[in-house]
Amino acid sequence: MTGNPPADDFMSGVRRACTGDPAAPLVLLGNIEVERDWARGEPGVPAVGDNAPSAVVARMDEFALLLGGAADHVVLKSAPDPGYLDYLRGLGLDLPHVQVTDRCRPGVPVTEEALDSPGLLARLRALGGPLRLLPHGMSAAEEELCRRTGLAAALPPAAVAKRVNSKIYSRRVTAELGVPLAEGWECESVAEFEAVAEKAAARIADGAVVGVKDAYGVSGKGIVVADRARRLEQLVRMVRRRAERTGDDRLAVVVEVWADKAADLNYHLTVGRDGSVRFDFVKEALTAGGVHKGHRFPARLTPGQHAAVEETAQLLGGRLAADGYHGPVGVDALVRTDGSLLPVLEINARNNMSTYQTRLQEQCVPADAVAVARQYDVRLPGPVPFDRLAAALGPLLFDRAAGRGALPDNHATTGAAFSGPAEPPAAPADGRFYFLLVAPDQAEADALDAEVAARLTEFGEPR
Repeated sequence: MTGNPPADDFMSGVRRACTGDPAAPLVLLGNIEVERDWARGEPGVPAVGDNAPSAVVARMDEFALLLGGAADHVVLKSAPDPGYLDYLRGLGLDLPHVQVTDRCRPGVPVTEEALDSPGLLARLRALGGPLRLLPHGMSAAEEELCRRTGLAAALPPAAVAKRVNSKIYSRRVTAELGVPLAEGWECESVAEFEAVAEKAAARIADGAVVGVKDAYGVSGKGIVVADRARRLEQLVRMVRRRAERTGDDRLAVVVEVWADKAADLNYHLTVGRDGSVRFDFVKEALTAGGVHKGHRFPARLTPGQHAAVEETAQLLGGRLAADGYHGPVGVDALVRTDGSLLPVLEINARNNMSTYQTRLQEQCVPADAVAVARQYDVRLPGPVPFDRLAAALGPLLFDRAAGRGALPDNHATTGAAFSGPAEPPAAPADGRFYFLLVAPDQAEADALDAEVAARLTEFGEPR
C-alpha cells in the first residue's frame, strides 16, 4: 500500500517503518562506507583510484549520534568530545547511550572495528531486550554483528540491500515505472560495454560528455568522465584485458550522457514493512566533481517540480517495498536548465547525509530559516577540542534562542587521523568540520559560510 502513516517526527516514522513501533529502541551504527562491502566481487571501472576509506570517512560514524534518543544506543569508534556532548545537550537534545569499540584505528570502518572488539560485543549482548540494530546500510558485516550480539536487524537482509542499491537497478526500475531517465545504458558484461561504448562515442562526437559509473560507486568514487572517444576506447581495452587475465567477463557499470544541469537534488522517503511510503523532504544537494559537499534547504523548486518529486517518491517506494526493502531511502535527482526534472539519477536505499540532519532540522532550525549543510576540509597539525572550536567561532556558533549560527553536526572528523587529545601531535593530516549554517535568508547564510571558513584557518590550511 502507499500513502503516509499517522504523523510522526522523522525518527519515530523510521522506527515505525522498520519495526512497527514508533518508540522502538535502537542500536545505531554509522557504517558510512557500506557501498564498499556491496561492491566486493562486482567488477567495475578499472583503475579509478583507491577505494579504501580515509580516516575522515571512518569517523563519519559520529553522525549516528544525532539520530538517537535517551532509550537508544549508538556504536562509535571513540567517545565523543565531552564539550561537544555538553553543547548538544544545551540545545535540548536527548542523546543515546554511547557504546565505544575497544580500539579506534584511523581508517578502519566502525563495523570492522566493532567485530574486532570483544568488550563491545559482550556489552551489546548484555543489552538484550527489544533493541534492534539500525545501521547506515545493511551488508554482510552488519549481519555478522547481529549474529555475534543477538541483536535483531531493523533493516532487510544484506542481499536485498545490495540488489536495490545497484545503479543498474536504479536505471531499470526508473524505466519500468515510466519515470524520465537520463540517456544511458546498463552493462553487465564486457561485450555489452564494448557495444555501448560505440554508442557513447557517437554522443561524444556530437558534443556530449559521458560518465562511466560503477554500479556500487559512491560520492564521486568509481566514475570515469569522458569527453573524448579516446578515453572510452582506453577503458574498453582495460576492461577487455582484465577479463582475459581473470577469465571473468562480468561487469557492473552504467554509462550515462551527462545532462545539462541547473541544480542537484536529494529527496528522502521512508518505506514501511507494511508497504507504506512516507515522503520526508527534498533538498538541494551541493556537489563538486560528483562528490557530495552538503545541502541547502528548503529547496528552491516550483510547486510543479515539488509535486513531481513527491509523485516519483511514491512510485519508487512502492517498487522498493515490492522488492523486499523497508527503511530510509535517498534519491539523487536534478533540475535541468530548461526547468524539467530528471527525478531519478540513482536510488540510495540506506541512510543518506540528509538523514542525519533531520533531528537538528526538526528541533533547532526555525521553520522560516535557510539552512546550508557544509563541510570544510582542513589540513590539521593535531586534533581540535570542541571548546577550542567554540571559542574560535565565538558568536558565530549556533544559538538556539537566536535561531541562527553555525551548528556542528559532527566533531569526530576534525581529529580523525589522530588517536585523541592525549596523544602528541603527529604529522599534519586531513580533518573535516561539518556544520549546519542557519540564517534568516540566503545572503546571510553565504556571509556566515565565508566567515566560518575564515575562522577555521586558525586550525590549519584549507584543502
